Parts: sequence; C-alpha cells; structure tokens
Amino acid sequence: MRGSFRRCLAACVEHCADCLPTISSSGPTSTVSRVRTLVCNQFGPLDGLVMEDQPTPPVGESDVRIAVTACGVNFVDALLCEGKYQVKPPLPFRPGSEVVGRITEVGSAVATVSVGDRVFAPVGLGGFADEVVTHSLRVFRSPDAMSDGQGATFMQSYLTGWFALVNRANVEAGKTMLVLGAGGGVGLAAVDLGRALGLRVIAAASSADKRELAASKGAFATIDSSSEDVKERAKELAGGGIDYLYDPVGGDLGATCLRALGEDGQYLVVGFVGGIQSLPANQVLLRNRRITGVDWGAWVGRHPKEHQQMLKTVLEWIADGRLSPVEPKSYPLSEAVQALTDMQNRKIAGKVILVP
Repeated sequence: MRGSFRRCLAACVEHCADCLPTISSSGPTSTVSRVRTLVCNQFGPLDGLVMEDQPTPPVGESDVRIAVTACGVNFVDALLCEGKYQVKPPLPFRPGSEVVGRITEVGSAVATVSVGDRVFAPVGLGGFADEVVTHSLRVFRSPDAMSDGQGATFMQSYLTGWFALVNRANVEAGKTMLVLGAGGGVGLAAVDLGRALGLRVIAAASSADKRELAASKGAFATIDSSSEDVKERAKELAGGGIDYLYDPVGGDLGATCLRALGEDGQYLVVGFVGGIQSLPANQVLLRNRRITGVDWGAWVGRHPKEHQQMLKTVLEWIADGRLSPVEPKSYPLSEAVQALTDMQNRKIAGKVILVP
C-alpha cells in the first residue's frame, strides 16, 4: 500500500533516525544486554538482510521498552530494504513497523502505561526484533478482543480503510463496492469494513484461498482476477455498475475497472502494488465519475486528534465484534527473510507476522 503509507512512514523514519546510531553502536545497555534484530546494512536483494545480536538501546524518560510477541510484516518493508520505496531510511536500519508485546520498562516521565501492560505500537522502524524501545505516545493498550497477531497487523490496513470509506467517501449503506487485491491485508480490511458499514462487497483476488478468505470477511461475491474479466463481472454482479472502487493495486487492472463504475461512482486510489495507473479523463467525465485520493499517512500528521478518535472507534468496533481482523500467518523471527519474500511473491492470503 505504497501511496497512503508514505508520509506516515517518513515521519516515523524521521523520529527513529536519532536512535538508530545508538541501536547500532556499543553504547549504554540496560538489564537486557542484547537484542536479536533483523538489519538492513545496504539496499538490495532481501537475501542480503542479516539477523544480528546488538546492544539493547537505553530507555529515555518518555520511552517504554516492549518485549515483542508479534511483529506485522508489510509489503512496504520489503520495498524499504530493497531501496525501492520513496522513503529511504539512513543505513544501517532495522525494518519492522508494527508490534505487539508486553511492557518491561518505562521511562521516568511515562504515566499512560505501566510495566506488564499488553500493548501495540506503530514503531516505524526496528520492529523485527525480540524487543523494541519507542516513545510512549506511540504505545496503545491492546484490547482483550484482539490476539497478538491481529494487534500487530490491523492498524495500517484498518485505519486506511476507515479513512477511505468514512472520511473520504462517506459511503452509503446498501451500495456496492468492488475491492481489488481483496486477498491481501489492505483489501481484506476493506472487505470487513465495507460489510460492517452496510455495503454490498465484491472481492477480486487471484487465488481460491484468497477469495475464500474474502468471502469469510463478508464479500457477497468474488471474482477470479487471474482468469475473469473483472470489469464486466463486477458490472454484472452490481446490476449495471458499481458505486465504489477500492483500489490498493493500481496498474492496468485499476485503470480497466474505472469503467465498471456507474453513475456518480467513486474511485478510491489507495496504493500502487501493481504500478501507478494511468486513468483516462474521458472515462472520469462519462457518467460523472469521481476519483478520490486516500493518503491516510499524511492526514494523520495534520489531524492527530481526529486520528485518535478514529483509532478509538475502530478498536471499539473490533471489541464488540463488528470488525474482525484476520488472524495472520506466523513465521519465526529467524525466518524474516522468507516471510518478506513470500509476501512479496504474493504467496500468502491475508496478513503475516514474525514471532520472536
């Protein structure tokens, strides 16, 4: 989901940059003397990543230390390590942006969480490790309704989806939405959110297991994007034209599916996993179609209070069962490179975590 995550990640990289030299040095240590972590020493193929034991960073007065129990693996992590992303962290860096774990140490100025709390945290960098140190403002208590795996993988996908459907599109119950890439984490979250918001969701995905997973999250129909004409099949299922197109894929598929939108249909541009699409302006003009950008990451920085309320609402909907994040496939931390490779090659339905 390269589009909407870019600026959010840039902010995380900026905040994390000051601690990276400490993480990579033989500086001060705490009671836990070493941390096992994945390190990117140079941009390039994923098999160049190495697992290292490094000195554990100290805890500042506003920081917390988290013993990681799960770390979410995202498509963007692979792009970062290969140097193919718009944001390039200073080398060497430790990938991994979303973690769940138990707090083992808090700084002297921290009053919002305590030792022993189970939390999730969008750390930006450094999550592929058996512990992390991060600012307390990034740390949130994890509700009992979420497993460690769900907590480590829901935030980016579900908050992007909520921002797209509620804030940007203001979707109306009863209307039809086509979700491209519906077997991946971002697409599955959109399917789940669409169902919860009363939409009739059509899920397009390339494999049977991905389509089955999308159906389990509430899609009333699925389309095989590897063999079917997605545009024509979506129009048929919608009875003439879809109302919303949720597109984290882009490329030729996104450009083609623009034509599946009916009168006043809305195209939500979420990301470009399949490449940046070229959208014909005449097809936007026809039937008064609309194109809407979804840049959740940039919006978060400008609207922190609104984002906090959004996160609170999403957590409440998860807690009361209206939303149900997928349980991810897990790999041991030692197989981080394999997990990244399998995700990049689209071998996995849903989400992925690393477990220390």
